[in-house]
Amino acid sequence: MFVALFPPEEARDHLRRHLPPGAARRADKWHVTLAFLGTVPDDAAPVVTHALDGVPAPGPLHLRLAGGGRFGSVVWVGLRGDVEPLGAFREQIRSALDDAGFPIDGRPFRPHLTITYRYDARILSALDSYVGPSWTADLLTLANSHNGDYHHLWTHPLPH
Repeated sequence: MFVALFPPEEARDHLRRHLPPGAARRADKWHVTLAFLGTVPDDAAPVVTHALDGVPAPGPLHLRLAGGGRFGSVVWVGLRGDVEPLGAFREQIRSALDDAGFPIDGRPFRPHLTITYRYDARILSALDSYVGPSWTADLLTLANSHNGDYHHLWTHPLPH
């Protein structure tokens, strides 16, 4: 289970078009993780959503996908824009989930969107000067991964 922002299709499509042919798989799954809960029993989802309901929504978050890097074999695209308020929002989410009994990794937040778990120098090179269109985060999503597919268990609108 994880809490995330899913960029709009326009932003994902723009990024996909700037990557080498065949490099982008399942762009519909691309997201910015705010909190990773790991394996959580299905019956705990209401406790998680109740905790998330208590987190005050930030003002509009204007973001854009830009630049890139890697963590080991993972290749990612970064975020620009309202990254500081996004980090504060993530910290509120982390704190609320921790208070509800779902401790979240307290490492510093490095907002990014994972492109692939297999290092590819072509992708990293394409991301070097990449700047995507601006978008406003509109939904906070609690999702679950099952057999490689993401299931949105809960969404909460964010201010525009």
